[in-house]
Amino acid sequence: MIRDIIKNIFAYKPNENYNFELLENEQKDSNSNNADVSNTNKDNTVPNSERASNTLVSPKLAANLDRIKTEFDFANNNDIKIRNFKIAQKIDAFIIYIDGMVDKIFISDFIIRPLMKTTSFNEYFANANSLEIYDYILSNIITANEVSKFTDFSDILIQILIGNSALFIEGSNQCIIIDSKGFEKRSVEKPTAEGVILGSQEGFTENMRTNTSLIRRIVKNQKLKAELLKISRTNQAFCTLMYIDGIVNPDLVNEAKRRLTSIDTDFISGGGMLSQYIEDHNYSIFPQVLHTERPDRTARYLSEGRIAIITEGSPFICIAPVTLFDFIHAEEDKTLRWQYGAFLRIVRILGMAVTVLAPALYIAISLFHHEAIPTELLIAMSSAKEEVPFPTVMEILMLEFSFELIREGGIRVPGVIGQTLGIVGALILGQAAVAAKLVSPILIIVVAITGLGSFAIPNYSIALGLRMLRFLFILLASLLGFLGITQGIVVIGALACSMKSFGVPFLSPIAPTTKDFSSLLVRKPMELESMRPDFLNALNKRRQNPASFLWKKKGKKDKKND
Repeated sequence: MIRDIIKNIFAYKPNENYNFELLENEQKDSNSNNADVSNTNKDNTVPNSERASNTLVSPKLAANLDRIKTEFDFANNNDIKIRNFKIAQKIDAFIIYIDGMVDKIFISDFIIRPLMKTTSFNEYFANANSLEIYDYILSNIITANEVSKFTDFSDILIQILIGNSALFIEGSNQCIIIDSKGFEKRSVEKPTAEGVILGSQEGFTENMRTNTSLIRRIVKNQKLKAELLKISRTNQAFCTLMYIDGIVNPDLVNEAKRRLTSIDTDFISGGGMLSQYIEDHNYSIFPQVLHTERPDRTARYLSEGRIAIITEGSPFICIAPVTLFDFIHAEEDKTLRWQYGAFLRIVRILGMAVTVLAPALYIAISLFHHEAIPTELLIAMSSAKEEVPFPTVMEILMLEFSFELIREGGIRVPGVIGQTLGIVGALILGQAAVAAKLVSPILIIVVAITGLGSFAIPNYSIALGLRMLRFLFILLASLLGFLGITQGIVVIGALACSMKSFGVPFLSPIAPTTKDFSSLLVRKPMELESMRPDFLNALNKRRQNPASFLWKKKGKKDKKND
């Protein structure tokens, strides 16, 4: 049975399922690239003859009012507000909005008041046959920044639900949608999960438009695209797909749109849920979409030729495609000098190895490979464990599980109490366990080093996956020692090699090896990082002009001439 499992992992077999591969692509017309993807920003002013007649706005105001009251169950929704009034004291109309999601002062002073003034419509009634009422209102009355016309009720309902106001007029088969959003939102604050010493101190918020503006403040480029896509039914969630046209591979954009538009579910809240619908390998322990709350990091990834997916209600942005090494990089690696950034990357890689393998190596050495331990250390370990009643595997599992409980409890309780719980709980628990002779002191050191290694990993998702792998390696080490650890590394490595993130191999640029594989392990000086990552197959592969550092050579020539 084991032989068959290993054969299935390593033997080549064609993939019968859909498998997207990001290949090199030449520059194409952006219109032709997006021809096969549904456009969500269609002109809503033109009625679609193929739609059923009952989905369109009726010229009769009473029918529209009844339809609105039915759709929103007006009698049982006290936050749905409908204001009936007469335009210029002659034409019946009503406006509908959701209380708490709109700016009521704006609706009162800049929509209803101008519409009720008779003097505002003198020109219209003087030339009543030359212009439709809604066109006259759009051109002369309402002063909102965004005003549009809709005919389909399903679109109108969505606009109301996202915080806009809808104006219906007697005799008109058009509904005027007015941008009047005014709901409360959190201000831009310091990132909590990705703190840096040198670098920007701004983090994303739960508001999608605020997040897109934070990115545009950094990437001041007219080719930065932001496309709105609907991704759920019940909560009517939207996401914004951002990319830089002319740099990103068009096939990557089309593939992202295909996956996002194919989602047909009731509820999606935030990028954490959304990423599970678009990942290539849902059963893998490794994430294939990176979540970040830093606008500067998102902007850098966009400039490399990746895509960013921004969702409403979450301060974390989805970045794709990504590789394993993107999860162990921090934004501070770029703001620090290259020697410091390279050192920190090496520390994180060692931290990953310690997190996964340290407890397993201790078990393998203490149970199977005594000859690998110096005699003095072996005597010390034996004397420390002499009065411990539990086997080594049981000891380490108890300590690891206790450490995970302390870590999870420290996250869930309030901030100051959580920090105290983590520090005091670990100290008291470890000291009490050693004093009660339930565990050996050296095991406390091993578990503590393992925990510190996991804290060095900057990404929470990959850190959690490595913590889970740690228990697998503990089991393998307790059964087969070093042989079990080696087999686990080979199998996990083979599975990681077979993974892809939006067509990019997960272990790129190591497996397969590409031109820039060295820069992801140890950061190179800025003057040597002139090309974009090769595995992204961006249209524009050059990141910077080598002439940026020509001043050094010119300076040397000037000194020689002097």
